[in-house]
Amino acid sequence: MVTMKKWSHQDVGHVILSATAVTGVLAIAVIAPNCLQLLKYLPSSRARQHRYYIKNTVGRLIKQGYLTQTKNAQGIPCVRLTEKGKKELTHYELGTSSIKKPFRWDGKYRVIIFDIKETRRAVRDQLRDWLIHLGFVRLQQSVWVHPYECKEVISLLKAHFHIGKDVLYMTVDILENDRWLKEHFDLK
Repeated sequence: MVTMKKWSHQDVGHVILSATAVTGVLAIAVIAPNCLQLLKYLPSSRARQHRYYIKNTVGRLIKQGYLTQTKNAQGIPCVRLTEKGKKELTHYELGTSSIKKPFRWDGKYRVIIFDIKETRRAVRDQLRDWLIHLGFVRLQQSVWVHPYECKEVISLLKAHFHIGKDVLYMTVDILENDRWLKEHFDLK
């Protein structure tokens, strides 16, 4: 049985943000009673308390500027994801992202090359930190490599930092002198 105590305020907030992002608009009347089917795992005696908790979480997200409250054509209160909410959601998705190791390596390297101007140094440094976090290895100053498919994660990074044109993703069949990389990533 899942209880709300296992879910942090942030977790419930991110579930609500994710649901709003998927649907575009989420009716508040839908959130409170169901909250994306979370309540079916809760004892009915506590369901009212949890609906109140979820309603407060939606209110908090509105106050923080992640959601905005509107009314639809039928006059039902709804929430929409704001730009700030989209950024928060992307940051959350990045934080939970990882590069999955397949059963067998396909023999190709994924190379990331970026050229981010000095005026955006903070973004460049954050990108490097994320690449390290994801397990990339630096080949040269702005050239990083990973052996497994990671296009989706890189797309998230590009969107998050608004650096789509400054980052190039390549799949490479042959990488000269790659023995040390094979040892580093334990590739066969």
